[in-house]
Amino acid sequence: MTTYANLLTNLDADGILTITLNRPQALNALNVATVEELADVVRAATADAAVRALLLTGSGPKAFVAGADIAEFSQLDAATGRTFAGRGQEVFALLENCPKPTLAAVNGFALGGGCELAMACHLRVAADSARFGQPEVNLGIIPGYGGTQRLTQLVGKGRALEVMLTADMVNAPDALRYGLVNHVVPAEQLLEFSTSLLKKILTKAPLAVRYVIESVNAVFDEKRDGYTVEADSFAACCASEDFREGPKAFLEKRPAQFTGK
Repeated sequence: MTTYANLLTNLDADGILTITLNRPQALNALNVATVEELADVVRAATADAAVRALLLTGSGPKAFVAGADIAEFSQLDAATGRTFAGRGQEVFALLENCPKPTLAAVNGFALGGGCELAMACHLRVAADSARFGQPEVNLGIIPGYGGTQRLTQLVGKGRALEVMLTADMVNAPDALRYGLVNHVVPAEQLLEFSTSLLKKILTKAPLAVRYVIESVNAVFDEKRDGYTVEADSFAACCASEDFREGPKAFLEKRPAQFTGK
């Protein structure tokens, strides 16, 4: 597997690829180079049959990703800012639309681009010490990597506006209450719990998992009719070998042996 300057990668025996943001001296802040490395690793993982799920976390005990690299984006103007935001949105969309389950194991601060990165994943598990926020208004800008859209989708308009307009941090219990994260666990159990959640998903039919992800994402895609995507996906599942296996295994009272075909 490719070696990266700002990411650590590890593929386990179950096919779970752990991607660790590894800039602890900068609290894992996202610079342009890291965003490009993320694009490369997610594309490669999506195409690699040996990778069945992606788990993202941060290096060190303090931060998942504490934001974007301020030294880089402080020099942006209107033209370069549009390019900067557009590229970040493209890369994070790779995670959101990945046909394999993606999970953010949030081990500390997830602020600005870090919160946006976590929200781009399909699932989020937070350590009890984690903190979330979109504090961009403190710097005279707004979230640019999809934060205004995904936060609103996850927690609702009023709550999203409060988080972004006040720039206040959200602690882990409140993030769970808001619907921003799926689970909160003690920090020392974060990776074990996150891995076990992905392992549970990996016992299911891979094609069905892929089509659930695609159909749910279609809810928020104005260019697609979600009901049509669901019906087409249902039809595709009905034509699969996994669908032959699933009911057969159920009737025979045994675990299904899915092949993803």
